[in-house]
Amino acid sequence: MYLIKGAHIVNEGKVFTGDVLIKEDRIEKVGDSLSVEENCQEIDANGLHLFPGVIDDQVHFREPGLTHKGDIFTESRAAVAGGVTSFMEMPNVVPQTITQGLLEAKYQIGAKNALANYSFYMGSTNNNLDEVLKTDPASVCGIKIFMGSSTGNMLVDDPQTLENIFRNAPILIATHCEDEATIQANTEEYVEKYGEEIPFKYHPIIRSEEACYLSSSKAIELAKKCNTRLHILHISTGKETNLFTNEIPLGQKRITSEACIHHLWFSDQDYDEKGAFIKWNPAVKTANDRDQIWKALLDDRIDVIATDHAPHTLDEKQNPYMKAPSGGPLIQHTLTAMLDFYHDGKITLERIAEKMSHAVAECFEVKERGYIREGYKADLVLVDLNKPWTVEKGNIRAKCGWSPFNGHTFKSSIEKTFVSGHLAYTDGKLDESRMGQRLAFDRK
Repeated sequence: MYLIKGAHIVNEGKVFTGDVLIKEDRIEKVGDSLSVEENCQEIDANGLHLFPGVIDDQVHFREPGLTHKGDIFTESRAAVAGGVTSFMEMPNVVPQTITQGLLEAKYQIGAKNALANYSFYMGSTNNNLDEVLKTDPASVCGIKIFMGSSTGNMLVDDPQTLENIFRNAPILIATHCEDEATIQANTEEYVEKYGEEIPFKYHPIIRSEEACYLSSSKAIELAKKCNTRLHILHISTGKETNLFTNEIPLGQKRITSEACIHHLWFSDQDYDEKGAFIKWNPAVKTANDRDQIWKALLDDRIDVIATDHAPHTLDEKQNPYMKAPSGGPLIQHTLTAMLDFYHDGKITLERIAEKMSHAVAECFEVKERGYIREGYKADLVLVDLNKPWTVEKGNIRAKCGWSPFNGHTFKSSIEKTFVSGHLAYTDGKLDESRMGQRLAFDRK
C-alpha cells in the first residue's frame, strides 16, 4: 500500500494538488489530506507531477526470434523506466504471430517477463483469415495489417483478403500504410543512381508522401465501405492529416490515427547528422510535414501519441542504406521527449496526459486504465519537471544500447513508475519482483 502525498496531479484536463492512495493493484482514493494507514508507505511528492501511466499502442519488442535486437524482458524495463506502464506489441517476429497458438505463446512470455502491462496484436497475412477471425475482442488489443512491407515483411496486398478482413474483423484493425508499388518504383530509381550507398536523406523521397497517402486513403475507403473500426499508425505526412476528422468525439470515431515521437521531433534536415539512426518506415519527412502533424495532433484529427519502438543492433544500423534496417528504440524517452515540448510551449501537460494515456485507453477501450480514477488500476508516473539528465550509453536500458537521442539533455526526469500498484521503478532502479498484467478490453 502506498500513499502519494501532495503531488501535482495531471488528469482529465486539469492539474491540481492532491493525494493518491494505492491499495494492492488499484487506486483506492484520490483526495486532499489523506491519512496514512497502517502498513502504508508514504511518498512525498511535493513539487512533483503525477501522470497516468503512458499506454504505448505500437511497439516491436522482437520476441520471439529476433532477441539479439531486444526482448520482452529488456524492452519492458526500458518502458517502465520511461513512464510507460502498458504496451501493445506487434506481430512481425519469428515466427510471425499469425495463429492463435502463436499469439497465446507470446502472452505466456509476457506473463513471465513483462515488467509493464502488456497486450499483443494478432498478425494478418494473405492466407490466415480464419485465424484472424478467432481473435478475442476482450483480451487482445487488435489486428495488425501491413499495407506496406517493413521489418519482417508481412505485406497483405491481396484486395479480396483485405476486404474480407476489413469487413469481418471482430476487433480494431491497426494498419501500417505505405503503397508498395510506389516504394518499389522509387527504390529502383535510386538504386540505379547510387547502388547500395543511397544517401539517407533520400529515404523520405523513396518512401514518399505519395506512397503514404495512397495507402492511407485506400485503408480509409475500405473502412468506410465495410464499417471497420480502423486505426492508422504513425502518420508521417501533412497530406494524410486531412483524411481525419475532429468533428466528432473520440468515443464515436470509427477511424482514428496516431502520431509517433520521431515524426514530431525530427525532420529531413536531420538525416545528414543522424543517418540510419532516424531511418524509420514510414520515413521522417519535411519540417512542414512535422508542423502539419503537430497541428492535427493538437486539433484532435490525430488522436494518440506512440513510439513505434523498434530496436536494431548498432552493427545493423551502421550498414549502407539498402542494408540498414528501419526502426529505432524510443520507449524509454517518449514521455521525457513530450515534456521537452511542454517546456518549449508546444503542448500542455494536460494534453500530454490526454494523448499518451486517456485517448489511448478510449481508442482501444482498455478496461480500467489510462486515468487517475478511484477503482482504476494504479498505473502512475511521478515526474520531476525540472531535473535535467543527458542520454548516454550508460543509462540507455534498451537491449540495443543506443538511442537517436544520444547526447540530448532532457529537461525532465521520471522519478517513480507504478505498474498495477507495484512500484516498479524508483530513483533510477527497477524492482522486478512483480510482473505487469495482461490488458483487458471493455468492448461492446
